[in-house]
Parts: sequence; C-alpha cells; structure tokens
Amino acid sequence: MALTRKMLKGMGLTEEQADTIIEAHAETVDGLKDKLKTAEEKANKLDGVEKELNDLKAQGDGGYEEKYEKEHKAFIDYKADVERKASHATKEAAVKAYLESKDITGANLKIAMRAVGNMIDGMELDGEKLAATDSLDELIKDGGDLAGLVVKTSTKGADTAYPPANTGGGKMTKEQILGIKDAGERQTAIAANHELFGF
Repeated sequence: MALTRKMLKGMGLTEEQADTIIEAHAETVDGLKDKLKTAEEKANKLDGVEKELNDLKAQGDGGYEEKYEKEHKAFIDYKADVERKASHATKEAAVKAYLESKDITGANLKIAMRAVGNMIDGMELDGEKLAATDSLDELIKDGGDLAGLVVKTSTKGADTAYPPANTGGGKMTKEQILGIKDAGERQTAIAANHELFGF
C-alpha cells in the first residue's frame, strides 16, 4: 500500500504533519532507489567480469603454466648446482688442508688432489674439517698409492769430527782461546773476542 496524503489525513494528521512524513518518505525512497541503481550497476559489472573470466578460461593459459613449470625447474636445478659446487669447494679445501698436514705439498699436492678428485664429493665434513680420513690415510700410508708423494724430512746432527766450541754459553777468556789446539778454531775465537787481544 502506497503512502499518500489522503491516507495520512484519514489518520487524523494535520497538513503540516502529513507534508513532513511525505518528505521523509520521499528521501527514504530516493535513497533506496540510488542504492538499487548502484547495486544494479555492480551486478552488471560483475556479469561483465564473469563473462571476461569465462572467455579467459575458454582461451586456456596460453602455455603459461608449462612455461612457469619449466622456468621453476630450471631455477631449482641452478640452485642445486650452485649448492653442489659450494659443497665441493669446501670439501676440496678440507682435503687439501689434510694432505698438506701430512707433508704432501707443492707439485706433489697437485698430483694428489687429481688422484683423489673422484672421492671428494663423497667425503663428509665436520664444520670446515673432514669428519673421517680413513680413505685418505689408506692412500698415504707406506705402500699406499700416494705414499711416494709424502715429503720426507730428516734432521742432520752436527759433524762430530769437528764439534763446535763449548764456551759454556759465556765469553771465553784469553787463556781459553789460546788453549784451543786447532788453528782455525783459535783464529775464529780470537776474531769473536778481539777486544781481549787489543784490536
């Protein structure tokens, strides 16, 4: 039922009260009409978006999903390769340091590193050092494949035929120097203590 002035007068309202109610009712109706219009526009837009979405679905992805999967796999492979190379470099440095600690150095170290190259990736690390060295120890022990690369160092003692003069760690006296029987040693001692002889 519509709200009319006739109906409001029939309810016993004055002309002024009826006008106020009609104005308020008109504002309410106009506001509702605006909201309805906005909702219809949005609905029409949604219909257009839905149609556009359906059209895109019908067209397919143009191979983008396949391209994404291919690029993603290439990235994962690249990342794994970088990590593998970094791990290899760390293990290689640890093996090199270990071989050097076993007196394999210089050109021999290069030969040894080439010989153990295929073993490096299988080595386990404990921080920056090798966790286990058994396989390398087998190669460098006497009779092992790399034993000949270990640099052997030996220390030679003093020649006992001509031992150095024992001065007791202090300066020699003039009498001690003159008491040396070997002329060469005596001359050396005189030169080392020349102040005792006035020159």
